[in-house]
Amino acid sequence: MTFDLTPEQDQLRDAVRALGRRYGHSYFVEKARAGEHTTELWAEAGRLGYLGVNIPTEYGGGGGGITELAIVCEELAAAGCPLLLLVVSPAIAATVLSRHGTEEQRKRHLPGLADGSQKIVFAITEPEAGSNFHRLGTVARRDGDGWLLNGRKCYISGVDEAGHVLVVARTEDSSTGKLKPALFLVPTDAAGLTRSKLDMEIVSPENQFLLYLDDVRVPADALLGESLDAGLPALFAGLNPERITVAAMGAGTGRYAIERASEYTATRKVWGGRSIGSHQGVSHPLAHAAVQVELARLMIQKAATLYDAGRDLEAGVAGNMAKYAAGEAAALAVDTAVQVLGGAGMTTEYGVATLLGAVRAGRIAPVSREMILNFVAQHVLGQDKSY
Repeated sequence: MTFDLTPEQDQLRDAVRALGRRYGHSYFVEKARAGEHTTELWAEAGRLGYLGVNIPTEYGGGGGGITELAIVCEELAAAGCPLLLLVVSPAIAATVLSRHGTEEQRKRHLPGLADGSQKIVFAITEPEAGSNFHRLGTVARRDGDGWLLNGRKCYISGVDEAGHVLVVARTEDSSTGKLKPALFLVPTDAAGLTRSKLDMEIVSPENQFLLYLDDVRVPADALLGESLDAGLPALFAGLNPERITVAAMGAGTGRYAIERASEYTATRKVWGGRSIGSHQGVSHPLAHAAVQVELARLMIQKAATLYDAGRDLEAGVAGNMAKYAAGEAAALAVDTAVQVLGGAGMTTEYGVATLLGAVRAGRIAPVSREMILNFVAQHVLGQDKSY
C-alpha cells in the first residue's frame, strides 16, 4: 500500500496548480459576475493536455485514468477555479464514449474532448423523476432510420457551451415491450431542442438549464454504442467518475478556503499583538476542517484507484463515500473560513463567501447525502432498501 503519487502524477499536480494560480479566484468570480465563461482557462488547460488526461492516447488523450482527472479537478479548485464542466465533459461524457461508444463515435468526439475544443454535457435529471432512471419520462421512439426524442430535463449544466448533449432516454424493447434506458448524442442546435436558463444562487461561470425535447429527430448513429443493450452499462459507466471528480473538486475547494483563512488568521492581530490564529477558538475549527478535508482526499484517492483498476463495484462504494465526505468537508471548510475571517469573510475581496452556494450544492448534487446514506446502509451494512 502506498499513498505516494507517481512522478508523472506529481508533475501533473504541480503543473495544474501553477496554471490555476495564474488565473485564480478573482478571474473565476469576474467571469461569473459578468455572465461569461472561463473560456481562456479551459482553452489553455486543453492545449496543455489536462482536459484529456483520462482519454486513451489513440484519441489524443493522455492515456491516464480518473486518478489523473481527479488531480486536475482538485488542483484547479484549490486555486479558486472549480470548473464543473470538468466533471460533465471529460469525466462523464468521455468515459462513457471511451467505454461504450462505437469506434466512429470515439473518433468523432474524443479528440475534441481531449483538447478542449469540444464539450459534451449530460442530461439525465428530470423535473418529476430526479435522477431515478427507472421513472424517466423522456422517451425515444424509432422514426424510420432514426429516432424521435420527447421529454424534459432539468439542472443540465453548460448546455450553452456545448456542441452536444448526452441525453438519457427510454426506448421500448421489442422483445419484452418494456422501456429500457438508452443514451443519445444530440446536437445542442437540433430542431425541437430548446432550453431555458435557471437562475441559481451560486457564483459560477457555468449555467444550469431546463431542456425541452419536442420531436427532436436524430439519426441512427446518435444512439450511443452498437445497440440498445449498451444503454444501461453506459449509463452506469459515467456515475463513478462523476462522483469521484465532484468529490475532488469539493476537496480542492475546501483546501482553498482553509488556505485563505489560515493566511488571514496567522497575520491578523487585534489584542495584545497576538495573531487571532493563536486563539484556540479560531485555530481549532480550522484544524478540524483541515482534518475532514484530508480524510475526504484519502477516500477520493482510494475510489479513483479502485476505478482505474477496473474494480467497479468497490469503486461504486468508495466513490459514493468520497462524494459524501468531500461534500461535507467542503461545506465545513468554507463556512469555517467565513466565520474566522469575521466581516472580511463576507466580502468578495477575500474570496470565500463566493463559494458558499457551490459547496452547499455539493451536498445535494449529483446525488444527495441522504441517498448516499441509503446506498451505504443497503450495500455496506446489509439493511433493507428504504425507498
